[in-house]
Amino acid sequence: MQKVFTKDFTLQEPIPEESIEKAVAIMRSGKLHRYNVSEGEKGEAALLEEEFAQYIGKKYCLACSSCGAALYLALKGLGVSAGDKVLCNAYTLAPVPGAIENAGARIELVEITDGYTIDLDDLERKAADSKSKWFMLSHMRGHIANMDRIMEICRKYDLTLIEDCAHTMGAKWDGIKSGSLGHVSCYSSQTYKHINSGEGGLLVTDDEELIARAIIHSGSYMLYEKHTARPEMDVFESIKMMVPNYSSRMDNLRAAILRPQIQTLDAQCERWNTLYRTFEAGLSNIDGLNCPSRDPREYYVGSSIQFSIPSASDEQISMFLSENEQRGVHIKWFGSVEPVGFTSAYHSWRYFGELPNLPETNRILATTFDIRVPLTFTTDDCTLVTEIIRDVYTQIFG
Repeated sequence: MQKVFTKDFTLQEPIPEESIEKAVAIMRSGKLHRYNVSEGEKGEAALLEEEFAQYIGKKYCLACSSCGAALYLALKGLGVSAGDKVLCNAYTLAPVPGAIENAGARIELVEITDGYTIDLDDLERKAADSKSKWFMLSHMRGHIANMDRIMEICRKYDLTLIEDCAHTMGAKWDGIKSGSLGHVSCYSSQTYKHINSGEGGLLVTDDEELIARAIIHSGSYMLYEKHTARPEMDVFESIKMMVPNYSSRMDNLRAAILRPQIQTLDAQCERWNTLYRTFEAGLSNIDGLNCPSRDPREYYVGSSIQFSIPSASDEQISMFLSENEQRGVHIKWFGSVEPVGFTSAYHSWRYFGELPNLPETNRILATTFDIRVPLTFTTDDCTLVTEIIRDVYTQIFG
C-alpha cells in the first residue's frame, strides 16, 4: 500500500496567546495607528523597534508594512536614485528586484552556486566591472554565503551592503547574527517567515542619517519624536522638508502581535532546525538527489529545505511533482517557465528590460526543488515525507 501524507504544508502554528492578548488590548483601545498614543506613551510599533534593534545588536530599527517596503526604504535612505546600478544575486524572490525597480535603479544580476548562494567569483568580477556602489544580498531560502569574503569584496570595491534577511531572522554567520554585517538589513514577518504578523518588515542600521530618512519616508508626519529607536532629533532638521512620505510604517496591531514572538524566536529556530535535520538526513540518503552541505560557520534556520536532481528532464520533473502531489507532498520547483506562487526565476523580471543570460543559474534552478518546513510538522512527519519522496524518486528515476 502506498504511503500518503495528509498534513497541510501551508498550515502555521497559532499566534501565541500573549500576542493575541496584546492584539485584543490594542483593538479595545482603538489605538491601531502607529502614532495614536497618549502623551508620554510608547506605541507598540516603537516598542517593537526598540526590542528588535536590541535583538539584532543594531542602534536603530524601523518597523515597516512589509519586507519589500523595508528594502525600498533602505535603498531610498541610502540615496539610491534613478539609473544607479545595484548588484544582486539572481536567485531571490520577486520583492527584492521589485524594490530595486521601485527605486528607479538598474539591476546587475550575479550567478549562484550549487549551494544556492551567490557566486563570489562572479560577484567580484561584476563589482570590478560595473562600478556599482550598491550590493543587495539576498540570503535566499536561508542559505548564507561566505560572509567573510563578501565583506572583503565590499571593502575592496567600496560596495554598500544591503542584506535581505527575510529568510535568515535568527540565523548567524560565525556567531554573528544575520543582518549584523550589512550597512542596512531588512527582515520579514510575513506568515511563512520566522515571526508571523501576516505581513510586515523590519529595517535595522547603525547609520543615523539613513534611519532618519527612512523614518520620514515611512510616513512619520513630522511625528518622528515618537520613534524611540532613532537618533537625536537634530538629525532630522536638515532633511525633514526634503524627504517624501511613502506611508509604509507598520501599525500598532501587527507590532503588538510580533513583540512576544521576538522573545521566543531563538527557541523556535531550534525547533525548525530539528525538523530540517530530519528532512536533510532522509533526502541525503537518496542516491542522485543532491541536498547541499552547509558551511560549519553557518547557523541556519531551516524553515524550508531545497534539493536538486541534476539528471532530471522536464518530463521527469513533471512526473515527480505530480506523483508527490497526489500522495500529499507539495514540492515547489524553481525551473518553471512561468513564476508560480512563492517561486520565481530572474527571467520573469522583464520590467528591467533586457536581462543577461546566466548559464550557471539557469542550470541550477532548472532542477532545484523546495519544500516548506512548518512547525506544525513532527519529526515523524518529516520522515514520512522523505520516504514518499524516495518512493516516487525510485519509481521515476530507477
